Amino acid sequence: MAASSNDCSLVLGGVRSGKSRYAENRARSRRGNLNYVATAEAHDAEMAERIGRHKLERGNLWTTHEVPRDLVGCLYNLDADREAIVLVDCLTLWLTNLILADCDVGREGDRLADFILGSKQPLFIVSNEVGLGIVPENALARRFRDEAGILNQKVAAAASSVVFMAAGLPMVLKG
Repeated sequence: MAASSNDCSLVLGGVRSGKSRYAENRARSRRGNLNYVATAEAHDAEMAERIGRHKLERGNLWTTHEVPRDLVGCLYNLDADREAIVLVDCLTLWLTNLILADCDVGREGDRLADFILGSKQPLFIVSNEVGLGIVPENALARRFRDEAGILNQKVAAAASSVVFMAAGLPMVLKG
């Protein structure tokens, strides 16, 4: 995949590493219309409460787009707004939704990478790095871990910058 002159930052890290806060702060430091593309789906009461809490914490500075599966379509729609600043949170929840809906994960990852390569808008993408732990005991979890690693590689190759978060500290891997 060729390098591009896009304005895309991939922010990777583990759970509670500070990646979302870091990406939100970077996005808010830019001038434009703040768009939060949320990929989570509330399948239970705890997740619904978590989503509601996150919306409250973000405040009314952001326009929220709830997009569990058609992430790339949403990004193309937002790309029409020259003032848009877009934060996607997060790729691994999107991946979960795609796997559970039996979508072609590889094709969707390619579509996302192609979008990133052509986009000029500020784009911040949050994703979990899940491959640092033990090998999962079941096939679905192993597939998820493998697909997440492949998706993160595609997005990292297309992005102009990649930051890895650990304990709230950013480590620049690219850009």
